[in-house]
Amino acid sequence: MSVKRDEILSTLSRLTLPDGDDIVSRDMVRALHIDGADVRFVIEASSPDEAAKMEGVRRAAEQLVSDMPGVDQVSVILTAHGPAPKPSAPPTLKVGRHPTPQAGSAKVAGVDRIIAIGSGKGGVGKSTVSSNLAVALAREGRRVGLLDADIYGPSQPRMMGVNKRPASPDGKTIIPLTAHGVTVMSIGFMVDPDKAVVWRGPMLMGALQQMLGQVQWGELDVLIVDLPPGTGDVQLTLCQKTHLTGAVVVSTPQDVALIDARKALDMFNSLKTPVLGLIENMASFHCPNCGHESHIFGQGGVAAEADRIGAPLLGALPIDLDTRLAGDAGTPIAAGDGPMAEAYRNLARRFIDGGMA
Repeated sequence: MSVKRDEILSTLSRLTLPDGDDIVSRDMVRALHIDGADVRFVIEASSPDEAAKMEGVRRAAEQLVSDMPGVDQVSVILTAHGPAPKPSAPPTLKVGRHPTPQAGSAKVAGVDRIIAIGSGKGGVGKSTVSSNLAVALAREGRRVGLLDADIYGPSQPRMMGVNKRPASPDGKTIIPLTAHGVTVMSIGFMVDPDKAVVWRGPMLMGALQQMLGQVQWGELDVLIVDLPPGTGDVQLTLCQKTHLTGAVVVSTPQDVALIDARKALDMFNSLKTPVLGLIENMASFHCPNCGHESHIFGQGGVAAEADRIGAPLLGALPIDLDTRLAGDAGTPIAAGDGPMAEAYRNLARRFIDGGMA
């Protein structure tokens, strides 16, 4: 029986750092991957100077995990962010302005693939899918970024459990935040969470352009863009001005949701953006008491739509209370273990096997 992720993290939490913290509570353990009896992970220090002093910690972590039952081989890599910014004052970068003129679509520096996650309407769980898919891909060893492009209703700061303001050392570049092994950027980091964002279309487009072009994303295998619902300015700007790998549409099986999902699909087709597939969310409900399966929002509607347009059904995810609680608590369900974490792990592997991530 292979060792569990939680068991490894519990063991590593015994490794105390000089300041009294441990590498788990400091969120230094990244890209933890378990393949049978083989375990590999990264210890990520905050700076090269700190990493230079942590070779002993790396060896100790490797030995601790090697001694665990069910583990045959361990690989531990020590890495670090670039030099930590030292702003003496809050960032002065202004987000939300008219877009800079740009001819054609452009790539984002350092990012291999960009996948837009869209939906025709709100309330279908698109942001939940985006955050959990990002975490699941990171757990599979991918370098992942998550851009919350829902300018009016950013939810990723809450779902990913980060709420600090990003640094801007020169007033031009933005240093993104990290959580659960994912590099994260959201307009929610830059504005008062209790204040409404009241912007016209050009300011929305300018903000999106800034979050793509001025954020130091680093080297990423895939950047997931959590779009706002519908078919508005943000979608238009992203598809026309950014070199996208493709788009994924999330919908519930409900007829009303599918009507709007078809509009999102038509929009991506009109903008010459490849549709990589559909994800059916809230596909079923499993009663925790009796185990009975109910199809609250209907059954098979997304699969039928995928078949109609000739796109793959990438996954069907049940409605689940623990998933909602985990998102509200800032730790996506995919960061742990259990049936829903496994469901997102399978979804991530579908992306990887299909060459999408």
